[in-house]
Amino acid sequence: MKKYWIGWLLLGFIVLSTPAFAQFSLSGEFRPRTELSHGYKSLANSDQDASLFTAQRTRLNARYQSDKLVTSLVLQDVRTWGSQAQLVGNEDYATSVHQAWAEVFFTPEFSMKAGRQELIYDDHRIFGNVGWAHQARSHDLAIFKYESNIRLHLGLAHQENSNPANNLFDGNDAYKDLQFVWFNKKWNEASLSLLILNNGIPENTVDGQEVNYSQTLGGHATYQLGNFNLAANAYLQTGKTGTGSNLSAYNLLFEATCPRGITWGYEQLSGTAYDDNKNKSFTPLYGTNHKFNGFMDYFYVGNHANSVGLNDVYAKYNYAKDKLSLNAHLHYFSTAAKISADASNYLGTELDLGAGWKISPEAQISGGLSWLSAGKSMELIKGGDHSTSNYWGWLMLSVTPNFIK
Repeated sequence: MKKYWIGWLLLGFIVLSTPAFAQFSLSGEFRPRTELSHGYKSLANSDQDASLFTAQRTRLNARYQSDKLVTSLVLQDVRTWGSQAQLVGNEDYATSVHQAWAEVFFTPEFSMKAGRQELIYDDHRIFGNVGWAHQARSHDLAIFKYESNIRLHLGLAHQENSNPANNLFDGNDAYKDLQFVWFNKKWNEASLSLLILNNGIPENTVDGQEVNYSQTLGGHATYQLGNFNLAANAYLQTGKTGTGSNLSAYNLLFEATCPRGITWGYEQLSGTAYDDNKNKSFTPLYGTNHKFNGFMDYFYVGNHANSVGLNDVYAKYNYAKDKLSLNAHLHYFSTAAKISADASNYLGTELDLGAGWKISPEAQISGGLSWLSAGKSMELIKGGDHSTSNYWGWLMLSVTPNFIK
């Protein structure tokens, strides 16, 4: 790790020697989170013990900005407490690069941002940084931006890591090729975003490697109606799945938030029925899915792909005053397509409770408890025992100091 600190000292010296119009900041993040789990993401068995563990994300964030340039470098370390020996003597747990990008401004309105970066658009449904997960998500790509009275982004990514001469990709990421166009326009009381995403997933065949492309088309809209805030999503998916089957799916969401912090909403993600020969399962791809369908992550958090879909009827209460924040979310889950000829569509009801206390502008402690009352049909897609007690709790300290500002 010595080489990292030498590099940062040199960087600090260079920055302090730059002209006054340039800006540099160096900040950190220390975020340990302890979790108690009995039925998190999948139903627990009747004889299963609860697990208790602590994981931590540690980050060092550097940002430099001048008239024509913005750059960012984010180093992070993610580990579970106890996974590294106290007398460590190897580099298996080296710090990784979460973000490393540069944005060059050709004009005040037109720029190019290239490198490893987070993608966050609208409500995080299709593109999000998955900030709740310690490792979070970032992409290797270039984005061309036009931002004036409208915002227009064009994103391009292509990945190879086996033999570039043969144009092969066998990496861990979901896509080999990705292109998207995002448009956003805001008015006084409304906002509209439109997205076209072409997602290419590689498939190895006897004849070589093919790329199966799916298209996600739709948008996100918000409108302030008096004291109510309305939001809606509508997306279609077509093309091919990663295994080459035909895809025809959709996602709909509508919610309304009243002045007292209460939100009522409904979301449907289409699914494939047990007797359907065409894939109709919508996948929210690269979104922050922990944000949407219950904090116990039963749906679309590395799971539930190409399944029976989901209907989520929910009510959320969020309260914040001074240093205190409270929230309570209630979800009613059912399948969007039939699991079997005689199985019920009802999957379960989840209650999420949370609280946070802001100790200072740079420190906050938060925690929560969640319970899932599962229906019998949940066993068919998640295994385990629906009659056992399924719960999850967490306690997290988040410290974000500014070393240089």
